[in-house]
Amino acid sequence: MNWKRIGEVLGSLAAVGADDLKAAMEEQNATGELLGEVLVRRGRVSPQEVVRALATQLGIEEVIAGSFPEEPVCLPDKLSPLFLKHNSIVPLAVADGSLKVAMARPQDPWPAEALRAFTGLSVKRAVATESDVQEAIARLYDGRKDLGSIIEGMDVKDAEVSGNEVESLKEAALEAPVINLVNIIIQRAIEKRASDIHIEPFENSLKVRYRVDGILYLSESLPRKLQPVVASRIKLMARLNIAERRLPQDGRIAFGQKGAEVDIRVSTIPTLFGESVVMRLLDQKGVLTMKALGFSGRTMEAFSRLIRQPHGMLLVTGPTGSGKSTTLYAALSAIDSSAKKVVTIEDPVEYNIEGVNQIQTKAQIGFTFANGLRSIVRQDPDVIMVGEIRDAETAGIAIHSALTGHLIFSSLHTNDAPGAAARLIDMGVEGYLISSSLLGVLAQRLVRVVCANCKISYAPSKREKDLLSSAGLCPPSSFQLYNGAGCEECGGTGYAGRTGIFELMLMTDNLRTLVSERKGSSIIKAAALEEGMIELRGDGLKKALDGITTIEEVERVTVD
Repeated sequence: MNWKRIGEVLGSLAAVGADDLKAAMEEQNATGELLGEVLVRRGRVSPQEVVRALATQLGIEEVIAGSFPEEPVCLPDKLSPLFLKHNSIVPLAVADGSLKVAMARPQDPWPAEALRAFTGLSVKRAVATESDVQEAIARLYDGRKDLGSIIEGMDVKDAEVSGNEVESLKEAALEAPVINLVNIIIQRAIEKRASDIHIEPFENSLKVRYRVDGILYLSESLPRKLQPVVASRIKLMARLNIAERRLPQDGRIAFGQKGAEVDIRVSTIPTLFGESVVMRLLDQKGVLTMKALGFSGRTMEAFSRLIRQPHGMLLVTGPTGSGKSTTLYAALSAIDSSAKKVVTIEDPVEYNIEGVNQIQTKAQIGFTFANGLRSIVRQDPDVIMVGEIRDAETAGIAIHSALTGHLIFSSLHTNDAPGAAARLIDMGVEGYLISSSLLGVLAQRLVRVVCANCKISYAPSKREKDLLSSAGLCPPSSFQLYNGAGCEECGGTGYAGRTGIFELMLMTDNLRTLVSERKGSSIIKAAALEEGMIELRGDGLKKALDGITTIEEVERVTVD
């Protein structure tokens, strides 16, 4: 899109000055937001003025709130409310093989193309504000009658209690409407395969968002006055102190769902407009197997050899939410715990593994990773998992444990596998100790998997061909890539589930020498690549070529 042109249109329609436009464009380049969003946030234009400018620039119709249909538009196939919400689209009418839609971001061509592929109709775009579109989606497509009836039946005034009326708040949180409301929020998250529920209070609303396959989606916008009782209900379920609203709290909930139990980790933190609550859903069906992680055959074979070594240290690296704990759990479950003593120290313990001694840190009483690890080595363990190496003390104890005959698993926050050695050196660990103890480093990310139900093929662009070639992948002259058109099963996203992409660095004699000499991560990486290491992006692009994920997903989670 030509940002200068939209800026000129906004300037002529809304009297935005050249200095304002320049400042907004600089911020837009830094944040990646749309120019109109930046100007609205800076208070230079209204959402309606941005809509008017887009309508002028693109030559499309502007839709106001009163123009949305009273009933859902009848389509050949049912559209997912999640697809509509995520892409901010409302169908307006169908006529003569054409579907007219109102879009908050009509300059994005992908949603219209997905609609065309899904419905078989040509798509005519119109533009409306984000708030008007989302309100229409909730009214027409969200199917929230059960939730709406619960909220209507609640005494909202009673829910808004003052800070010292703890007993009144507790009584309100124990009433059936509040219990049903919270249960529905959790049940919907389970149905959507969400990993997290975010309940966030703002000045005029209480937002409920679900994280599905690593992406946050807005699900509900509840009345702001419900915040105290919703938060109190969740805190009661997690056995937290409902009278304490000034400090963060953590707890757990065992939630029964259709004969199965879901373990929920709860975190509360005070914000400007009340307590923000995040619930992480941990499915207790069991730990993933090694095969289910998404390893390629070569990486699977090498990683399996590492976890069967008698001693040494194996690190799994990546940012928060990249699946490090899942990989470590899978590795532990693959070890024969009947013949070996396996002990973990974690913060927190997420899954129970049969035959493994699992320990929870308690920082409030001084029981940290370092202190716990000192005690564990006196328990005659064969295998030790340290949830995370956070400081020099923990790193030093873990390495010395690896050198004295224990197999150590742990995680570290680095961008790639070669960076792990440099990170340990930065912590103050001697290079010769790292080179003597480290067996290998596995870096990983999670990418969304293309939905099998709406998977479609397309001819790759020149850029995509060049990207595959630059990664050393040489597909045949004629080949197809895949993405998801969006359907009910995947919530209109085109993705269902996630898998891992991996970068495994095996410590060779050459790499040990470089680490011992305290060489930088760039030198270690160059040497590892020469010895056959496959980078994260290369593994991801191979999965895109195999139709498992998309190139866009790989680019989203990896650094070029």
